[in-house]
Amino acid sequence: MIGLALDTSTYVLGVAVIKDGQVIGEMTTNIKKNHSVRLMTAVRTLLQEVDVTPKELNRIIVTEGPGSYTGVRIGVTTAKTLAWTLNIPIVGVSSLEVLAQNGFYFNGYVSPFIDARRGQVYTGLYGVKDGTFQNVKEDQIILHKDWLEQLKELEEPVLFLSPDMEKHEQEIKHLVGDHAQFALSTGNLLKAGELARLGMEKEASSDEVHTFTPNYIRLAEAEAKWLANKQQ
Repeated sequence: MIGLALDTSTYVLGVAVIKDGQVIGEMTTNIKKNHSVRLMTAVRTLLQEVDVTPKELNRIIVTEGPGSYTGVRIGVTTAKTLAWTLNIPIVGVSSLEVLAQNGFYFNGYVSPFIDARRGQVYTGLYGVKDGTFQNVKEDQIILHKDWLEQLKELEEPVLFLSPDMEKHEQEIKHLVGDHAQFALSTGNLLKAGELARLGMEKEASSDEVHTFTPNYIRLAEAEAKWLANKQQ
């Protein structure tokens, strides 16, 4: 079983190939360049490097969001095109779930987040429940200050993980205090290899390719304005 994983939900671009449960190749860039120009080039290069042809792929895995509206759209559109062309299933994984895997062994809660501008973040809460590391508070968009107030009330250690940590670290320390913990490195936290692993664990059906849609959590600004004007 061979899967191809694509992540363009933030400025990080990640591509990975997983075969029989083992990640055999992974490419990541942490530069702010157009994903639409570089994604397929990265896919072709990685497949050649690991000696896998497109026809050998059994599954396409993609971060379904939340994150950059444009980035998520590019990744999902590319993934759907590949899945439809190859007639194989597509599987979506939350970008926050991928981020949270960096705290898999943390003794406490894990709060991955992605900056959503205007003081808001995309976030959720992860931890061990019923013996399994999983989402314990659904992914959402919320004012970061309000979210931190909720986490403070837990009075439990919380590991914060984000590619946008620089914008929020001081506020986290101020509001959550000693319960706040941080990763030693804020480099490549959205690992395509982890995305690939999570995607291979989920059920998939090739019948869902056409109906598969991104999870933006919120409407794009243009859509929100259009709906608001329509209701007036």
